[in-house]
Amino acid sequence: MNFFNIEKTSEGKARAGVLNTDHGTVQTPIFMPVGTVASVKTVHQREIKDDIKAQIILGNTYHLYLRPGMEVMEAAGGLHKFMNWDLPILTDSGGFQVFSLSGSRKMSEEGVKFKSHIDGSYHLFTPEKSMEIQRQIGADIFMAFDECVAYPEEYNQVKKSMEMTHRWLKRCLDYNEKNPELYGHKQRFFPIVQGSTYSDLRKISAEVIAEAGAEGNAIGGLSVGEPEEEMYRITDEVTDILPKEKPRYLMGVGTPWNILESIGLGIDMMDCVMPTRNARNAMLFTWQGVMNMKNEKWKKDFSPLDEFGTSFVDHEYSKAYLRHLFVSKEYLAKQIASIHNLAFYLDLVKVAREHILAGDFYQWKDAVVPVLRQRL
Repeated sequence: MNFFNIEKTSEGKARAGVLNTDHGTVQTPIFMPVGTVASVKTVHQREIKDDIKAQIILGNTYHLYLRPGMEVMEAAGGLHKFMNWDLPILTDSGGFQVFSLSGSRKMSEEGVKFKSHIDGSYHLFTPEKSMEIQRQIGADIFMAFDECVAYPEEYNQVKKSMEMTHRWLKRCLDYNEKNPELYGHKQRFFPIVQGSTYSDLRKISAEVIAEAGAEGNAIGGLSVGEPEEEMYRITDEVTDILPKEKPRYLMGVGTPWNILESIGLGIDMMDCVMPTRNARNAMLFTWQGVMNMKNEKWKKDFSPLDEFGTSFVDHEYSKAYLRHLFVSKEYLAKQIASIHNLAFYLDLVKVAREHILAGDFYQWKDAVVPVLRQRL
């Protein structure tokens, strides 16, 4: 069985497909909730599966390495068993977290020396170490160790960083060849295209990544502060080069409208902390637009939280009740909002997939994006 099968390509680049992993199939395009430390914040695994209907979630290499640590992870039999999640998992490489610790890291050809945000201890992440940790975590899909640069960044610095990412990729591939999986299930490896917003560098990187012959490919270094138009332009250029028969993962994206536009540019997989992070700050995404649940206007609105919502919270709680919980600083507010936002994101990609299969995706997308963006 192929790892990735395309069921239908629309009139443009959007496509509907299926990922086949040892922990189950994933229908694409897909949004992947972020479970940084073996937990999607405020949400039970049962809710992620039954109410949110996520098909695959993320784990974070940097955070899991520091806590609980790989001794615990291996003793548990890998992340699936540790967190009691029997569906697919994807892990990032730790590269982005190390990038975000710019004040406490030192970069070299060997790798990145960084200071733990937990206890101040020093650690060295090399391409080999990142691969070793991701073998110990045991995710179904795992990522190459790369360097993500900030935006904006000077051309020569981006070029230098990209070239090091390519050299690190070779080391990742060498390690994986010599060190097989630990838990008896297949792990699929994705390298990452870098190059910031420079078209010529992205082209070079996309060609190098395509030549690596991995089972899927990722686009990194976007959604780091650049304008949306730049993100779309680079995504469009890169998906023209990456192999069409392999899944394409756009890392760290984004808003509901970012997701639909990216699907239209040939992206199959996306992840972002936005649905849960914004939920904890009282921002809800819906088919009608964006709601700030702390607003006075919801104070006496006893209608369902979201009449078009797919999760139980949308119909069991009112707007007025959720506003009251946020104003009262109740933990339940964050939980209800997180379940709502994640369920909405999964519904969004499900409906997008239905429109790709029906052949009218672009017409539908262009009509729905302005509505999604409006503030209610």
